[in-house]
Amino acid sequence: MANLVQLKHEQDYIVESKRKCVEAGMDPNEIRKPKHSMSDLQLLEKRHTYQEILSVVDFFSKKILDSLSGTPVLIVISDENGYLLHMVGDETIRMTINQLGIEVGAQFTQEDMGTNVVSLSLQQNHPIQLIGSNHYHTILHGTACYGVAFRYTDINNLLGSICIMTATELHNPFFLTMLSTVVDSIERELLLRKQNRKLNMLNQIMVNKNRNGIIITNADGVINSVNDFVMDKFNIQRDSNIVDRAHQDPECLVSSYMKKVIQKKKSYDNVQMILRTVDNQKLVCLFDAQPIYDETHNFIGSYSQLRDITERYLNEERHNYLAYHDELTSLPNRRSLQETLNYHISSSLTSGKTIDLVLMFLDLDHFKTINDAFGHSNGDILLKQVSSRLILCLGDNGKVFRMGGDEFIFLFHDINGQKDVIQKGRQIIDLFDTPFTINGSKFHVTASIGIAIYPNDGTDAETFMVYADNAMYKSKSKGRNNYTLFDANMKTHSKEKDKLSLEVSLRRALENKEFVVYYQPQVDLVNKKIIGVEALLRWDSPEYGIVSPVSFIPILEENGLISQVGEWVLSEVCNQSKRWIEQGFPKLRMAVNLSSQQFLKDNLVEVIANTLIETGMDPNYLELEITETMTMDVERAITVLGQLNALGVRISIDDFGTGYSSLNYLKKFPIHTLKIDKSFVRDIMIDVNDSNIVSTIISMAHNLNLDVVAEGVETKDQLDFLQLKKCDAVQGYYYSKPLSVVDFEKSFYNLNNEIKMNSTNEMDGLT
Repeated sequence: MANLVQLKHEQDYIVESKRKCVEAGMDPNEIRKPKHSMSDLQLLEKRHTYQEILSVVDFFSKKILDSLSGTPVLIVISDENGYLLHMVGDETIRMTINQLGIEVGAQFTQEDMGTNVVSLSLQQNHPIQLIGSNHYHTILHGTACYGVAFRYTDINNLLGSICIMTATELHNPFFLTMLSTVVDSIERELLLRKQNRKLNMLNQIMVNKNRNGIIITNADGVINSVNDFVMDKFNIQRDSNIVDRAHQDPECLVSSYMKKVIQKKKSYDNVQMILRTVDNQKLVCLFDAQPIYDETHNFIGSYSQLRDITERYLNEERHNYLAYHDELTSLPNRRSLQETLNYHISSSLTSGKTIDLVLMFLDLDHFKTINDAFGHSNGDILLKQVSSRLILCLGDNGKVFRMGGDEFIFLFHDINGQKDVIQKGRQIIDLFDTPFTINGSKFHVTASIGIAIYPNDGTDAETFMVYADNAMYKSKSKGRNNYTLFDANMKTHSKEKDKLSLEVSLRRALENKEFVVYYQPQVDLVNKKIIGVEALLRWDSPEYGIVSPVSFIPILEENGLISQVGEWVLSEVCNQSKRWIEQGFPKLRMAVNLSSQQFLKDNLVEVIANTLIETGMDPNYLELEITETMTMDVERAITVLGQLNALGVRISIDDFGTGYSSLNYLKKFPIHTLKIDKSFVRDIMIDVNDSNIVSTIISMAHNLNLDVVAEGVETKDQLDFLQLKKCDAVQGYYYSKPLSVVDFEKSFYNLNNEIKMNSTNEMDGLT
């Protein structure tokens, strides 16, 4: 495992350090122990001198340990000369290194201990990491160490270092990033404490140079220091009393929170505040505040800062908005309609109360002719004008959605009787009597409408929409420019009858071994090869033939068989992985979808662990796919995903962006991959909305050190776009449809060669 995480190229300072070890005649296989240690008295005096520094560093060290809960790490703090002053963290690691003579009071130097993270972090002016064989001595090749020096930044006075030690197999560049961030916080805290003792002009200069808003008060709430950010944005002035301001303006969040800091000695960390500036601009800030105490723990004042995160907040809002709105017209989109319908229907079923819903599917007549004759830009102008008119018909109980192209859907609730429904349909048709004016030219446009009524016409969202669509096409066939109510004669088949028949057959399918697993390749866009497959369930029914999962998965979920079938799929996939390896195929990542019912079962982790043991599959090559909605119970999700991660399996979020989503919680889950739903990929070349969403997801995932797999890639243009955005891997019909085991084995090597050959040809075309 150490070789897997070993850096390919050692930094110059590591090479130089090792060279000095060789010149000094050090044996890399010997166990080196520190030659110099402080006496108990010297250590006591040093710790007393460093009392404030150690308290700050220890505070942030515990923050690190809290954020890495469950990960075995040891944090070591040294002074500027390399003497170890404090250790905190994993007791097993501490006991192990204590046996090597590495303990509090010992000194780490290049001359005594060879290439080590403590000495290098004190020597270098940047963060250090030594992974595995980066260490000179072989006894440390099983460790990953990260170190950053900290100092009084105002005078560049080196104070010491803080280092993290863990096992090589747990190496993650995130440790070094986190450590650098923590050291930055430590240095800011040390500087703040130093300058708060002075409370003079030097302090005020420092405050004004801070990009964040800073407010410092005395014990009575009188503001001693405040920077230009706060004064300009909120008119909070020096020498005013923040407590009095809270009484005068209770809606001022900053004043109200600081009042609690001063009167109740409360501390706040990362409180998100949406504020209004003096010129009524919205400003989103993270608010931190704490009481200030002197050396004898007497309360002497308060400190707060405001960090402007408005841009980040607006970007996240924009991402969420684009997921549920059409960018051209700003109307809610298809995804929004589906969620709205599901909400109304679910509420009705849960409460037992009947709800009257009316769906009106509207399609513009001959819109393609307008687009072809006058151009898409004029077509877009027309669609925006149509949207503006449609909104006029909504009233208090309606909503209109753009489905894409020239299709719109109205959703009305609480319309009383068919007469009112017909009147509303007529009213919408009449909207098109007045011509539209575009660039001085008048256009007469008509529309055809199909109307379905819930619960008469369908008891689920999908059927409801299909019936409205069928009625709309009936309007088209009757000459357009009218509306049609759905009736039973428009059904193409009896859905309920087919569903019942399917359910009867499904109950025998598992026992009769009618289920089969197909595999769709996942292609690495960097290395141009197949790196894994997604396992997809198929039903090979003697009666119906190969049945799509769209038809039978919902039935399995309804009748409770989905967990049993899911466990069979897991076992089958693990066994298939082993069979392929025995046949000489390379190890492939095997992605298996977990159903919501499986994820909620108490024995999920036990089932997966037992399956891995029984099949002998390497857990590193099993990837479990879950959906965003499964993580809505955040605490349970963190626990279950942590236990699965401990087994060594990979976790991916499937269909990302289509369900419940919280970036704040996402970073807490031990996941490895985000899978972009094919509904976003499908229109990335024609829908700016979807292309922006895909770009945002890829960028966000990479910032969280997650891999990204795009689903549903069917065209070269889609592939090129995803490569340009540095998507890690793709799957879809562009490379291969889902294949049976036999077909996969026949085509694997040819497909892999084609992928490499096409990549080579593309590169040749660029030269």
